[in-house]
Amino acid sequence: MAKEKIKTTEDLEALLTGFTGTENWYKHWLGFKYTDGVKYMADVSGSYWLLDVVGSYQPQLSRAEFQIWRMQSKDGKGKVDVREDSDLASLVSQDIEFTDFPEGTFEMYFTDRTLLLKGEY
Repeated sequence: MAKEKIKTTEDLEALLTGFTGTENWYKHWLGFKYTDGVKYMADVSGSYWLLDVVGSYQPQLSRAEFQIWRMQSKDGKGKVDVREDSDLASLVSQDIEFTDFPEGTFEMYFTDRTLLLKGEY
């Protein structure tokens, strides 16, 4: 599915269902690792900037051993937040003034200095 056809996070999730583990580990310039699934997600959605956001907050989140990163987008605007559990308050939240990220809500996990898709956990 080409990037221009990925309009919703449901479309994106459908592309990512096959990622249940990883064969490769990629090193981000901010010092963390990410999986095949995260790389594919960033490739098809054009969102390597989202990995930069996750990495930029790691110094202040060093005590949060498990992080749930959530990207929400609608009408070209977005919001990124991170929680230690889905029912807890956000540790960090950042508004995204403009984004072409697929509309809806998308979540990833960060643990052991590694960013991974929920299906890869």
